[in-house]
Amino acid sequence: MSVDLEKILRPVETTLPEFPAKHMTLASGDQMIVRQVFRDEIPDILPHVEPLMHVERDFYHIVASRVYAELLGYYTFRVQDEYVLIGQINGELAAIVNGRRVDADTGMSYHTLALRRGLRVGAHAFAAKMEYHMDILNQQEVLIVAESPIGFRRWMIEYELEKRFHTPHELGGVPSWALTRKLFDRARKSLVVGRRPVPEHLLAKAREAILPPSDPPKPPVDLLAATRALYDSTGTALIEQRRRLGGKQDA
Repeated sequence: MSVDLEKILRPVETTLPEFPAKHMTLASGDQMIVRQVFRDEIPDILPHVEPLMHVERDFYHIVASRVYAELLGYYTFRVQDEYVLIGQINGELAAIVNGRRVDADTGMSYHTLALRRGLRVGAHAFAAKMEYHMDILNQQEVLIVAESPIGFRRWMIEYELEKRFHTPHELGGVPSWALTRKLFDRARKSLVVGRRPVPEHLLAKAREAILPPSDPPKPPVDLLAATRALYDSTGTALIEQRRRLGGKQDA
């Protein structure tokens, strides 16, 4: 491919300020570092996302598939003004959040993918993403959608988002919800946590390597538990999942 054609294929990028890394203490007592990653680290993240593309539980399969594509889009310069933040616990990848700058006033939230369950790492990473839009990019609102019931509870209900149903979201054109500056300021004290600066030894460990998650989401043993969200009471969806993963085909 010629260099000139590649320039045509790439969107014009805006020089965006970097997200200042921060750290927080989780319920487990562990420290999680939230930091921005750039294109050179994307190949280290992709192998940890790919297995979740086969986990139907809580719609991980569609979220992980879209995150994988969005990371590739960012890596190959096919998305305008995208950013990626990650959460790490002892170097392990715990969460991925991403989005992009639409214009000076509006941000577009893409996804929040938690690779460690039970510690609200996804909620903390999402809050950091909103902090980036509001405090660093100085935007007025962020357009948001949810692809799972958990996401709806975490974002739409906890933040009391406003309806923007006249505005289609980039994730399939579904109706948008909006986090406004007023809503973010109201939620800041209860939902946005973390401290800066990050101690040098913690930040150095996070930057040294993105380690695989030690306890990522997995398909549940119970057939029906995996398929309730898909309204498949027969369990056939999980049976097909097991077949693809090389497991048992029978129930």
